[in-house]
Amino acid sequence: MIPGYHQNKEHWNTIILDGSIPEKDVKLMIAESYDLVADCPAKRIYDAVKRIPYGRVATYGQVAAMAGDRKMARAVGNALHRNPDPDNIPCYRVVNAKGELAGAFAFGGAGVQAKLLEAEGVEVIDDRVDLKKYQMVDER
Repeated sequence: MIPGYHQNKEHWNTIILDGSIPEKDVKLMIAESYDLVADCPAKRIYDAVKRIPYGRVATYGQVAAMAGDRKMARAVGNALHRNPDPDNIPCYRVVNAKGELAGAFAFGGAGVQAKLLEAEGVEVIDDRVDLKKYQMVDER
């Protein structure tokens, strides 16, 4: 038996680097382990996005504020483009300050974000959402 803990006995992995595990899987395990014990901005961003209610949207700035730093709106966009769990982190509910949807490169192609929002009852007109009608109320 090879112990897999060093400093934290709750969150640990033992990985023998003999080539039997693909490199991408090793990197994923390392990243997931780190996220469990570290307070990283991406984790806070993903947790904030999970709190956007069904049928509502939030702006990048709102998500940044919910994640603890209103000035990191750009980091929100970067984190959402690397969304590790799209089934549970509904990044399609995030729009810009004008209610505009993300470009065609996001969410799997042109129109996908609009379709996902419309499936939740959010009306999308000309790739834009009416923030007065669909924006979530800030948590405070």
